[in-house]
Amino acid sequence: MASEGISTGIVHSDRRFGIEHGGVHKPIHTSVQYAFDKVEDLIGVFQGTTKGGFSYARQGTPTTAALEAQITRLERGVGSICFATGMGAISAVFFTLLRAGDHLVASQFVFGNTNSLFGTLRDFGIEITTVDATNASQVAAAIRPNTRMVFVETVANPGTQVADMPAIGQLCAERGVLFVVDNTITSPALFRPVDVGAGLVVQSLTKTISGHGHALGGAVTDTGRFDWQNHPNIFAAYRKGDPRQWGLAQVRKKGLRDMGATLSSEHAHQISVGAETLALRVAHTSATALALARYLESHPSVVSVRYPMLESHPQHALAKQLFSAGSWLLSFELADTAACLAFINRLQLAVKATGLGDTRTLVIPVAPTIFWEAGAQVRAAMGIADGLIRLSVGLEDSADLLADFDQALR
Repeated sequence: MASEGISTGIVHSDRRFGIEHGGVHKPIHTSVQYAFDKVEDLIGVFQGTTKGGFSYARQGTPTTAALEAQITRLERGVGSICFATGMGAISAVFFTLLRAGDHLVASQFVFGNTNSLFGTLRDFGIEITTVDATNASQVAAAIRPNTRMVFVETVANPGTQVADMPAIGQLCAERGVLFVVDNTITSPALFRPVDVGAGLVVQSLTKTISGHGHALGGAVTDTGRFDWQNHPNIFAAYRKGDPRQWGLAQVRKKGLRDMGATLSSEHAHQISVGAETLALRVAHTSATALALARYLESHPSVVSVRYPMLESHPQHALAKQLFSAGSWLLSFELADTAACLAFINRLQLAVKATGLGDTRTLVIPVAPTIFWEAGAQVRAAMGIADGLIRLSVGLEDSADLLADFDQALR
């Protein structure tokens, strides 16, 4: 059924590839080693001539493969690779597809740990230029002859800036540059980067896809939109077979096998189960987040609210064009910055914790925690004020959550 909805596709994903012994749900494969009746087949796995075989769990298991197929279907790609964390996935992309002397253009509005990773890449001789990716002309001006990659997030964490992805995707296609999009916040339930020309999609499966805060995971999906035959950093060993798979082959071998950020079968199973309610969760959390954003925007104690589906958001029109809803991420500032911590402590339902995409609403003051290491200069460039408060809206009843914020503000 080519036209089936997102939830139908997810919950029946396992059955499309066959489930052992007639089980309704895919089992968890915990074996590290995998045997073959003939040694020639084992050799074929190592040499890439045996399709679909497993040899050692560091490169994947039947359970992680089932999740990879599920993610590929969600993102409408040609293949995916799962990792132990989202940062493991991003690191694998950067370290296996870039070399010393290459140039990366990235949004200046990125996750704190991604920004920290940029520092490590610079130490390895990779040049990085960060720009305001809400303006595609800044990306165009930054591209050089040695630019190999452009990287953005769909909705920036925590400032909710929305990159001009349609224009950037067109620009990358014209220049022959790989366009990489982090789809963690929106997920394929709200947006598919393949539609704006992204060649690779990365995401933390821990958050929107999983949705329950019990398992870490990350993924890289190839959309099939980038021509790997023109990428100079693909090793000769991986330039064989379908060129659409060359990039993934290198990321799996150099990024997963060699670096070892392997997703466990247990966590892959938990993520897959969480993904079955993806569309339902995102619809509820997006509706609650918009209601809460409108309430906060109208409150005299709040000086600003950042949520893409608010008409006051600088990229509201673009967000409405790209996303089917606004997601669970929003941030805001109180008029009285000094009252920020006391306000957070008065909240009773919102949990004072880091992390995103949980069933519970999570709240954190941004500057003194997740962006403290970045320093004041970087925070200023990202538009992170000292009093910025980030929310990850959960599955609580909207009325209860609004009442909690109302009492805390009073």
